[in-house]
Amino acid sequence: MKDLFAVAGHAIGAGVPARLAGAAPESRHAAAVQHLLDAGADLRGIAQTDEFAYSIAGRNSAYGTPPNPAVPGAIPGGSTSGPAAAVALGQVSIALGTDTGGSLRVPASYQGLWGIRTTHGAVDRAGLLPLAPSFDTVGWLTREVDTLRRAARASVSLADQVSVEPSYVVDPRVLASVEPGVRAGFVRALDEATAAGRVERPEEVVLGDVAHLFELFRVLQAFEAWQSDGDWITEHPGELAADVSARFTFGATVSPGQAEEARVALGHERRRLEALLDGRVLLLPSASSAAPALGATAAEVDAVRSATLGLTCIAGVLGAPAVSAPVLEVPLASGRRAPVGLCLVGPRGADLSLLDLAATWAT
Repeated sequence: MKDLFAVAGHAIGAGVPARLAGAAPESRHAAAVQHLLDAGADLRGIAQTDEFAYSIAGRNSAYGTPPNPAVPGAIPGGSTSGPAAAVALGQVSIALGTDTGGSLRVPASYQGLWGIRTTHGAVDRAGLLPLAPSFDTVGWLTREVDTLRRAARASVSLADQVSVEPSYVVDPRVLASVEPGVRAGFVRALDEATAAGRVERPEEVVLGDVAHLFELFRVLQAFEAWQSDGDWITEHPGELAADVSARFTFGATVSPGQAEEARVALGHERRRLEALLDGRVLLLPSASSAAPALGATAAEVDAVRSATLGLTCIAGVLGAPAVSAPVLEVPLASGRRAPVGLCLVGPRGADLSLLDLAATWAT
């Protein structure tokens, strides 16, 4: 499990040694941990996360970078980085993590895993250290879709689940920001599935100004992140990596009025997108590229991050479930191939049904 969940007798570190050192042990398990234990799982360990989960790279300035077994020499993706690597290495069957802006879907994509970001509020977040509560969700990573379905069934509120039909839509314009190899792999997967008769040709839609959507998301996320962790950060200067620190610094500049404006605008965008999608499943790549190299510069990683968040923020704005299925591949300069996830974004409450749909793409 990711180092954001309460485990009785252990402190939450959130990927920051100084926070771990000063935190009191928890008195009870987080609800998401207890769900899995009650269903027969065993907790094998608490694994690394990006600092305060405010990144999707998988790097940590204090603890180092977990491996990416699927692409040796590449970053693992975060912020559910350590749990993802443990699953990909075969050390555990399930990674319990969170997804605010892509923190489950990105490591799933980079490491060739199955992953789901659940409907906002579908899994009890009691005992979870928050980052941005308007977007924080619980989810899991696995090597097989059946294990992922079992974890989800044990944890989501079944009474609130709805079914979704295999009706797909795409917006070719969102592919403009992804790398050519990812774009080609995505189009190829759609063509092959359509030619084989597994799906009907997805209808094209226009999602609108996704860059504007991401900016609204970024502002509200940053504001809420500062509300969650700003006091601790102010009291402990110099404890965070430069990139994470810069995001919190921006959050400190967002006024309550600006945050409320973004919240209202996001509400309008959510309703508009829901009307546009009309219960259909949106298909898009889970990330804008395959996993960047460990030696990538900070600027290169940040460019990939911005492009990827332009994809992943859509589900966050909708509060909707999103499954990353490991069915795409892109060629590397070394001659090897790297995984990239196919992301299915469904209506709110369609978590289990969406997993069933996603499974059909792996056949």
